[in-house]
Amino acid sequence: MRSGSPLNRRIMWSKRFPLPGSSCRSLDIAAIVVGADRVLEPVVDLSAPPAVDLLELERFDRLQRGFPAMYRRIFSDPKAPRTVIVVPSMSLDAHELAKISGVLHYEERMLCLLMLLKLPRTEVIYVTSTPIDPSIVDYYLHLLPGVPAGHARSRLEMVACHDPSLTPLTQKILDRPKVLESIRSAISFPDAAHMTCFNSTPLERTLAVRLAVPLYASDPELAGIGTKSVGRRVLRDAGLSIPDGIEDIRDGDGLVDAVIELTGRNPGLETAVVKLNEGFSGEGNAILDLRGITEAVSIRSETHLRIRERLRCVAEDEIPERFISKIHRMGAIIEAKITGERFRSPSVQMRIDPTGAIALVSTHDQVLSGLDGQVFEGCTFPARPSYRLDLHDAGFRVAEALRDAGVIGRFAVDFVSVKDQVGWSHHAIEINLRKGGTTFPYLMLDFLTNGTYDTETGVFRTPTGDSRSYYATDNLVRDSYRGLTPTELIDLAVLEGFLYDAPSQQGLVLHLMGAASDHGKIGVVSIADERRTALQRYRSAAAALTRHAQSRQR
Repeated sequence: MRSGSPLNRRIMWSKRFPLPGSSCRSLDIAAIVVGADRVLEPVVDLSAPPAVDLLELERFDRLQRGFPAMYRRIFSDPKAPRTVIVVPSMSLDAHELAKISGVLHYEERMLCLLMLLKLPRTEVIYVTSTPIDPSIVDYYLHLLPGVPAGHARSRLEMVACHDPSLTPLTQKILDRPKVLESIRSAISFPDAAHMTCFNSTPLERTLAVRLAVPLYASDPELAGIGTKSVGRRVLRDAGLSIPDGIEDIRDGDGLVDAVIELTGRNPGLETAVVKLNEGFSGEGNAILDLRGITEAVSIRSETHLRIRERLRCVAEDEIPERFISKIHRMGAIIEAKITGERFRSPSVQMRIDPTGAIALVSTHDQVLSGLDGQVFEGCTFPARPSYRLDLHDAGFRVAEALRDAGVIGRFAVDFVSVKDQVGWSHHAIEINLRKGGTTFPYLMLDFLTNGTYDTETGVFRTPTGDSRSYYATDNLVRDSYRGLTPTELIDLAVLEGFLYDAPSQQGLVLHLMGAASDHGKIGVVSIADERRTALQRYRSAAAALTRHAQSRQR
């Protein structure tokens, strides 16, 4: 169990795992304690949030200290009144966000939390950059098991900032006093309210303090754990195997030094992956061909040139020169690329609640695409039986370390795994200290079925004992979907009869529907009794939806 105040835990953690000199490095807590004139730097490319002062830190710590008692009182009672404020802000690097097609509509992914309205006295305040199409909200409310849509609608408050820019949603809220006041005035149960978000930064801390509610997420001081450099150190300290590599690369010269060191330790290594500290979904990665890269090199400039020539960026619109310049802003790591004939990329999801209790949530096999399979495309739940229990053990090891640091909320650990004659070898590669592509489909399954994940077997069971699996993606993209409104998408799905069926607890749930019209992109969760069936139904439904969309265009 954790000990000491949140402030003391932050001091201890920052000493044990010092963050690299990057945009999300931890605040020097000791400097604050003695009154030095220091403020926390915002995430790169975000509009500067209000300066963090001692008063805000004290108020935030006070809110977080009171959260465990509220959690014990409220979360065990489904009939207890409560207010959940959902702020789906992707408070991440704006340049990296711009690489994601339809990224503004990703605020819709947390609409799965509308399923909380199945709790009869729970109210949800959902904030977005732009208004969400009413037909999308109605679609989710009609998925609620055992609750009339009208009853749920009376406990839902949708708030929009009417700002489609890439500025983080949380910043938009802070910049609009009327929006802030509308959220505050909609909180019916201030003593039983909390805020949940996609990821936690100083912006979310400021908003939580302004609203006077605790944040069900980690203190922003710990955000560095989610960077590639610190994540590798935490994973290594937890006793997990990680690919050979080097952290805390700060510039082009540092990358040259790292390449020389890595190839020196691994003379036959042919390929490495360079990852920006704050990259996500694989779009912040680049593949580096190491064959002969340091042979007969007498001057550093020649090595620089060879790296630029052999660096292949995963993001289609990225170029090596700009990628290397981002290393100056974010920092980076380089690690040996793990290869094998039987290669998988599984992940384990964990949760640490405000009382410090650890829960194993799920395991997934990630579906990867793009250059050298670096881009997250979707996932299959649960992970393969041959290794899912290995992931359980690794997840608990990391969770115990993070709990000691004061982390709360959901996080995931990603792996690259290869099979040889002995069995599967797992190499942990990163910690995602935020909600992500595996979070939302599992929440939807959980809410819709009221089932549980059996930690002994790694199988999800409904209350009747039936197993459930799913295939999920945020990246069903077809040109023929462009121009389709959410209402038309739902109509086509109803016509084909593949939408989720409550009695059988199987079928497809659509999301990200707002991105269809201008980006031809939607998300799908296909729920079935086993993994193979879920994938087959997804493919069949996608084909049928595409046929109808093409017919509509003609």
